[in-house]
Amino acid sequence: MPRAKTRVPSRKRRKKIIKAARGYFGRRKSNLKLAKEAVDRAGQNAFIHRRDKKSAFRSLWIVRINAAAKEVGLSYSRFIAGLKKANISLDRKILADLAISDAAAFKKLADIAQTA
Repeated sequence: MPRAKTRVPSRKRRKKIIKAARGYFGRRKSNLKLAKEAVDRAGQNAFIHRRDKKSAFRSLWIVRINAAAKEVGLSYSRFIAGLKKANISLDRKILADLAISDAAAFKKLADIAQTA
């Protein structure tokens, strides 16, 4: 009788792929070959979009800062340049949060940027 060498590990590999393909459409969730391709592609897209997410958030923060700076009477570029001249080093995430949650503090920063 031949010796079974890879039953448990191979089943474990297949189950891992099928489990990762849960929720996919059609045979991609149940057929091993199609599921393997779909899971690989999903992993590649996840890798790409984890990097894209950082860029998307930065552009969102810039839009928010620009809108708040326009209300005070400054453009985004003049606001950021003024902060740099005044040696105020706040990143765009914090500035966008200030623009939304604390308009008075953002106004003070804009005044400092305008005088600098």
